[in-house]
Amino acid sequence: MTDSKERYPLPRAVIFDDTAALALGAGNSMASRLVVEAEKNPALRVYIPALSLAAAERERAGVAEHLGALPSVNVEGLDFAAAAAVGKRLRTAAHGDEEQPDGKDEADWSGAHVLHLALPTVEWPRGRPVLTRTPTRYRGTGIRTIRIVEHN
Repeated sequence: MTDSKERYPLPRAVIFDDTAALALGAGNSMASRLVVEAEKNPALRVYIPALSLAAAERERAGVAEHLGALPSVNVEGLDFAAAAAVGKRLRTAAHGDEEQPDGKDEADWSGAHVLHLALPTVEWPRGRPVLTRTPTRYRGTGIRTIRIVEHN
């Protein structure tokens, strides 16, 4: 009998957006499994963009401290390249009058930071998949998403 780990291998790296950070903070079993597996396997990396962590903290007090204390979770800050890319994405989205996927009238800073980290780079030629409750948020960007399974 083949178990689910063999049929559905874990990615080498996964980016948690703000919705995934909130799910992890609430004890979602799928998000928690990825973090636990990353603690056991140093080849698996879990990343949370700093702007996603900030957005999650805005929604639920204390989630940033909780997730930031997990040893296998890497909080990715905004360096020069990230800040420039996020700003450009927000500027072009504003000029394109794109409707925000969550229905809010504000710029999606968190989503722009996630997109910057998920796109292909020299280190990650295929990019990194994004764990999210809202895969439609990234429609048309070319990044891979993993929808969070909600049952615990």
